[in-house]
Amino acid sequence: MTANYVKRAFKYRFRPTDAQAAELLRTFGCVRKVYNLALAARTEAWARQERVNYNQTSAMLTAWKKSEELAFLNEVSSVPLQQALRHLQGAFAHFFAKRAGYPRFKSKRASRAAAEYTNSAFRFRDGRLVLAKMTEPLDVVWSRPLPEGSTPTTVTISRDAAGRWFVSMLCEDPGVQPLPVNDSAVGIDVGLDHLLTLSTGEKVANPRHERRDRAKLAKAQRDLSRKEKGSKNREKARRRVARVHARITDRRRNHLHKLTTRLVRENQTLVIEDLTVRNMVRNRSLARAISDASWTQFRTLLEYKAAWYGRDVVVVDRFFPSSKLCSRCGTVQNAMPLHVRSWTCDGCGTTHDRDVNAAENLLAAGLAVTVCGAGMRPQRRTPGGQSATKQKTHGASRRPPRSRGEEAKITGSHPRPSV
Repeated sequence: MTANYVKRAFKYRFRPTDAQAAELLRTFGCVRKVYNLALAARTEAWARQERVNYNQTSAMLTAWKKSEELAFLNEVSSVPLQQALRHLQGAFAHFFAKRAGYPRFKSKRASRAAAEYTNSAFRFRDGRLVLAKMTEPLDVVWSRPLPEGSTPTTVTISRDAAGRWFVSMLCEDPGVQPLPVNDSAVGIDVGLDHLLTLSTGEKVANPRHERRDRAKLAKAQRDLSRKEKGSKNREKARRRVARVHARITDRRRNHLHKLTTRLVRENQTLVIEDLTVRNMVRNRSLARAISDASWTQFRTLLEYKAAWYGRDVVVVDRFFPSSKLCSRCGTVQNAMPLHVRSWTCDGCGTTHDRDVNAAENLLAAGLAVTVCGAGMRPQRRTPGGQSATKQKTHGASRRPPRSRGEEAKITGSHPRPSV
């Protein structure tokens, strides 16, 4: 009986030859075309109150390939085209389960350029990856080895806006095993002055990656705005803007990966707050800083790594007054303006650091949930139908806003961290 290991994607850069790049670009275009054709067919059927499933769209693909107008679909591997139909089926499944909106058409400029190959459409031997319709292996930059003895089951080729090529290999990783259980628990309060404040009193600095490259980004965007639309110089200027954005994104992701890995390795229970970031960024004064902090990505990384290593992530309701509640005597302050960074409790006279106090309150609330069950105010809409504030690893919250004004302002009954 074989063990079930965690499936993990390993992403590498590669440098295609001119022939490989041309083949992959054709594949990207065909994948996008098939996805849009299938979506249009399913949308028309939906208007007629009919249902079209994956098998029917697969039959449509066979007919499209035989038509004179779409004969070019035969020039690329059929596997990425079938995978596009499977992705569309998954998008409709999420829509019918009310986890996502109605699927949208893919755009040549706005959508991600990617193609997915299953193990029948590639050959991987001795570190050499050869895709279907190609004779030469890809020139992959092996920045780290694949898990020993593992073989990729799926390969995804993508190209970002900066023109960089990536190959992502999905394989089982025997090295991902639950860590030894310990008694450590930590409350985590996110912010902007400091990216994280822990209940232990530790404060993690906010790197502000976007602010560090803001001048360079502004210059690149000004150069882009002066170029004639449709010209080659405009395309070069667009690439320069995309490279600055890619640099910011890579640095932010790298920092969050290191931070979340450390937190998961050191603590058995991690308590965070359920924030609706999509509503909070409506505040124009803080939208840029909140986006740069990337709280949603932090939560996503924390949750799936906790699932990997046998840790618990507890999510406390967003309306829990962690900032206004005294962690010593339980007195709740009437108001807590955003500029107040330390305050003295009216009940016991204790002076609190605002963020440390909030982290301590989150920890206490999270521990109360793990010990007593649904003792705190539950989330209004809990993923998976759970009835307590404790939430298993479901990824970032995708709940729709309840009202246009909810959390659009950072101030209110539950003040948020300051800039």
